Amino acid sequence: MNPFRRAMRKKAQAEEDARERARPEPRVSRERRGPSPFRVLPISLRTAAEFLEASDDYTRADLTLPKHLAKSGLDDFKCREVTRAVGVWFRWRGWLDPRQAKGGQIVGAIELHNRFQLHPGGFGSLDRAVPEWLRREVELPPATLAQFQREPSLWLRGPAYVAEELRDCRPADPKLAPQGQKLQAWLYQGRDDIFQTEAFQRGAIEIQDLASQLVGHLCAPQPGETWWDACAGEGGKTLHLAQLMQGKGLVWATDRGPRKLAALKKRAARASVFNLRVEPWLGEGLPAKGLRCDGVLVDAPCSGVGTWQRHPHARWTTTPDDVRELAELQLRLLTAAAAAVKPGGALVYAVCTLTRAETEGVVEAFRRTHTDFQPEFQRTLWPHEVNANGMFVARWRRQAAKTSPSPAATGTAEGPIPVRPKAPAPAPPPARSGRPRASAPTRPKARPPRK
Repeated sequence: MNPFRRAMRKKAQAEEDARERARPEPRVSRERRGPSPFRVLPISLRTAAEFLEASDDYTRADLTLPKHLAKSGLDDFKCREVTRAVGVWFRWRGWLDPRQAKGGQIVGAIELHNRFQLHPGGFGSLDRAVPEWLRREVELPPATLAQFQREPSLWLRGPAYVAEELRDCRPADPKLAPQGQKLQAWLYQGRDDIFQTEAFQRGAIEIQDLASQLVGHLCAPQPGETWWDACAGEGGKTLHLAQLMQGKGLVWATDRGPRKLAALKKRAARASVFNLRVEPWLGEGLPAKGLRCDGVLVDAPCSGVGTWQRHPHARWTTTPDDVRELAELQLRLLTAAAAAVKPGGALVYAVCTLTRAETEGVVEAFRRTHTDFQPEFQRTLWPHEVNANGMFVARWRRQAAKTSPSPAATGTAEGPIPVRPKAPAPAPPPARSGRPRASAPTRPKARPPRK
């Protein structure tokens, strides 16, 4: 063995032994350990309160919080504490006194969080977990409201041998998979940073929510087909489609955001996925002239109600006007993308929301104007049923166009089938001057070349 590789392997083994010795307890899954109370250091509590007091607009809290932490000078552990404390505050905001200081509110939210972890059924109604206007848009099951109050799960996608390498991975319920398909979804319950693992670095594993993985399986792409992921974003579903196609065929990936497309290309390179074509698309026309696909996925922008467990701040920044505007945008995108579906092809509409306007409303409006698309199914993935994001999926199959034959083509009572006259024979070329040109029948055969 190469001496350098031997030394690196020895060093890696020593580091692994040191990590094992540093662990205060054996690696036991969270399910066996049970929920542990959340405690936060005073400096982390103070930093979280400063962030919440800095602005009342939390529309992009998921982006502004990392910037705030980058300026705080805290180490990674304290930054994770701050992020978790802020998330708990958003999750239990409906129970808090707005007149109280933000620091006191965070402490109260943490107490509610710990009580709920130990006794989920002791809270009675959880209607205050979501804004009041949402109750007019969708009737959420009590189990979904309870799921919103839990911290989100981390789902991975990859082969079984990689899950064994990572350890602390539990497979998803195989009953969730469509008939004849096998999931490669794993619930990660370990404590390591997945982004720093060797399996992630070499592209053997992807972080992808279980509901998003189920969308790929419901698309059911086949090797050798052409698919279009119209609103690809950073490419989670795009890469899954390419994997399900076993690298054969072509997947078009489009989005209007150049930064998302750049991130998609990096993810595809890391995962060694090459049967892709990445193009910008603004929601009108087609990304390529004459594009015809075996399947089109429209994972449209939405209000994200199904992700409120993972993004609790969005509960208090999304409005009914957002839902109405997004429903109109979703219908436009679905209509534009449907033009690329070839006869016999599939059209899949997916949104990570649960409102009627963005789910059944869009499906009904599309059905009224596209009679050549035959509905196959529509399905709601409730968060409490999949322990993941909520998702709505609908699928159609495009029928062959029905063209009524014209009277001229059938010879009906309007008149007989016309007979097209034969075209006149082309005139012979003019004879050259001098020696007359021999006609074709009397032309002598060419002599073979001399050797």
